[in-house]
Amino acid sequence: MTSDQFRNSALALPGAVESQHMNHPDFRIGGKIFASLGYPDEISAMVKLTPEQQLEFITKSPEVFNPCAGAWGLRGATNVHLPLAKTSEIRSALKIAHENVQQKLKKKKV
Repeated sequence: MTSDQFRNSALALPGAVESQHMNHPDFRIGGKIFASLGYPDEISAMVKLTPEQQLEFITKSPEVFNPCAGAWGLRGATNVHLPLAKTSEIRSALKIAHENVQQKLKKKKV
């Protein structure tokens, strides 16, 4: 998968917009980040999963998915190695990350 394919998949999700944070593109819904590109390097991305979801993706594709460093990784932030990623697994991870953030936004409104 390329960075452009990741970008297009992220932006295809309802309400998703591209922004920038810490000198790399990110993808948000309701102002909250659910994915980013270029972290930790230009051939990587990040999806915001729960720790349980992260474990599932890492178990299925350990060459593609890894926890981000530090506390972010412990909370579910997951690095994606784009060159080895399959479109279907990235779309799935992006959809789940998008839904995770969407659910948090709904809880805040209540």
